[in-house]
Amino acid sequence: MNKKILIIEDDSFLQGLASTKLEKEGFMVVSASNSEEAMKVLATDIPDLMLCDLVMPGTDGFGILKMVRENPKTANTPVIVFSNLSEEKDIKHAKDLGATDYMVKSNFTLDELADRIKEILK
Repeated sequence: MNKKILIIEDDSFLQGLASTKLEKEGFMVVSASNSEEAMKVLATDIPDLMLCDLVMPGTDGFGILKMVRENPKTANTPVIVFSNLSEEKDIKHAKDLGATDYMVKSNFTLDELADRIKEILK
């Protein structure tokens, strides 16, 4: 498949689990632990899809999503928000900012996440 996924997640354990799963599914994975790291990656390397948490130190996932959508190079890159925030207002806010999909971490397995990514990248 060789599609590149950028995982923006401050929880190193979850970042590692997701990276391992997606690499086993044939994806190339790049990781960032915060908005600063994510923007450094995006300055030189545009992924095929981004997986972004919302709750992070510094600029949160909403801010990252806004920056991604304002950048012409990444404006059309699919972004899946993968967060524990499950209130309707958070989901709506993320979608209003341009999230392609919104998945509540506790409601999905990594297998389901990988399947969703494959579906979006078809």
